[in-house]
Amino acid sequence: MARRTSDSPPLFILPLKPDFSMEREAISRGNTPVAGMDEAGRGPLAGPVVAAAVILDPERIPDGLDDSKRLTPERREEVFEAVLATARSVSFASVAAEGIDTLNILRASLEAMRRAVCGLSVRPVLALADGRDVPPGLPCEGRALVKGDQRSQSIAAASIVAKVMRDRMMRGCGRADARYGFEIHMGYATARHRTAIEAHGAVPRLHRASFAPFRVTVEAREEAEELL
Repeated sequence: MARRTSDSPPLFILPLKPDFSMEREAISRGNTPVAGMDEAGRGPLAGPVVAAAVILDPERIPDGLDDSKRLTPERREEVFEAVLATARSVSFASVAAEGIDTLNILRASLEAMRRAVCGLSVRPVLALADGRDVPPGLPCEGRALVKGDQRSQSIAAASIVAKVMRDRMMRGCGRADARYGFEIHMGYATARHRTAIEAHGAVPRLHRASFAPFRVTVEAREEAEELL
């Protein structure tokens, strides 16, 4: 069986920063407008997975667009504001912890991206997704790009919006319950977070029950309930 050709470019030919070449090529073929979509929060133990979709104005592309992980929090906020000020349309959506536990994290991430694209005020003709999978149910054609946030400025813009919005949501969780330090680690499995979980347990509807270290506890509880 022939191996499927990968869309992932060799590391040495990745651009130093994303550009707008893929979008311009699509636009030249009549596929306009083009949206980029990305998510943030697949790995944490707590909080939602958040996705964003962005349609950039080809004539007003903000400076500094890049993979959100390569920007400082301060720079992300600056570029985030620039995206909101110049883009043709911006949308974000989320799937909460309970949805992640029901769907699994991959399907929840794709669903959040689908919702974000559907929430755009301008309907795209083509949506570029970071990763290997195209979200099912898109209202337009979709294309997956491995390392897309380092290749496409539209995807990079979406990665920044998703990351900034999720961080703001987690800081709100930290203000609501100061025991866990959500505003510091954003729900990731840091030593402080694990220690707080051991001391206080999981927060219902915020911690992801399908993720370790909760999974064994959830399964044990379900087995116990079956015996009652």
